[in-house]
Order: sequence, then structure tokens, then C-alpha cells
Amino acid sequence: MNSESGFIQLINAITSLPSEQEDSFRALLSVEKIKKGNHFVRAGRMSRTIAFVKKGLFRYFYTSEDGVEFTKGFFNAQSVLSAYDAILENSPAHYTIEALEDSIIETVDYNKFHQLLSEAPCWNEFLVALLQKGYLAKVRREREFLLLDAEQRYRAFLERYPGLEKRIKQHVIASYIGITPESLSRIRKKIGPLNIDQ
Repeated sequence: MNSESGFIQLINAITSLPSEQEDSFRALLSVEKIKKGNHFVRAGRMSRTIAFVKKGLFRYFYTSEDGVEFTKGFFNAQSVLSAYDAILENSPAHYTIEALEDSIIETVDYNKFHQLLSEAPCWNEFLVALLQKGYLAKVRREREFLLLDAEQRYRAFLERYPGLEKRIKQHVIASYIGITPESLSRIRKKIGPLNIDQ
């Protein structure tokens, strides 16, 4: 991969990559285009790839036995995505990661990335930072569902993902905050346009 890597820029923003480690990582990277509606990870299938979102938007969601989708979260540009729990368990993915827009990602095979962990401490620093971010996001989501009502959860979504409500369908937002599209429509009519900077 000869072009400038957003993945490497992200890593260098977290830790300092020695030049030889940067070269090693760059050699592992591939660039992929994923069309809107296609999947990076499918529930029930093995996935051992880590990706950096160079451009686009993804969501990850669970699907119940009767086909109901529960959106767990979103990956904007500059995010890292993977089914990391399934990678650690060496099991099929528990959820699906879907492109909500035409997207470009930089990918690396986890097995090859894992070999770098023993070569320099910078890789462990990067991995710990990612795990901390994921843990904090998980705790925040749990807190919102335990303590906030549906309208408050919608407001929290707007604050966390500014402008995203204009880019994705209402039923996806509803599945993220845990209500029906009809209930979300009522909330949106009630609160009207929301200036989150106020």
C-alpha cells in the first residue's frame, strides 16, 4: 500500500510507531471498497479482519430469531471496526457489520497483526487504547438503556453522532435506541429540530 494510510495516522496519534514497525504494518494493509448494503462481517461466519474506515459509514447489529434487528452502534470515518469478541473467542461473529454508505476501508488480517504485538510495545499501547474506547462505549450504552427514557436516548444519539440522523433511515435509528419507528416519529415531531450546541 503506497498511498497515505489513515490507519497508520490513527495509530501514530495514539502511540509513536518506529519507522520499521510502520513499514511492517503498511505491508500488511489492503484497501477495499464496500458498497452500501453489503457486509464487512456477517453473523454466524468467521471473521478475523480488522479494518479502518477511510470513508463511509457502517453499523453493527444483532438479529433475533424472528428477524428483528437491534443496532448496537455505528462506525464513522476514522473508526476501527472488527468483530473483536469473535476473534478472541475464535468463533463465528455474533453480529453483522453493514455498510450504510459506499465505503472505503483499510484492512489487516488479525493473525498477521498479532505477530507484531511481540515486536514493539507500541502495538500493545494501540490495542489497549482501542479496548478502552470499546469498553467505555459499552458502559455508556448500558447506562443509557438503564437510566434514560426513549426521548433522552434519542437526544443522546444526536449528540454523539451529529448529522447522522440525516444520513440513515429512521428504522435504523429506532433499532439503535430500542423503540419502534412509529415511536421515534412521535419523538421527532415532539422535539422538532434540535440544536445540540445549546
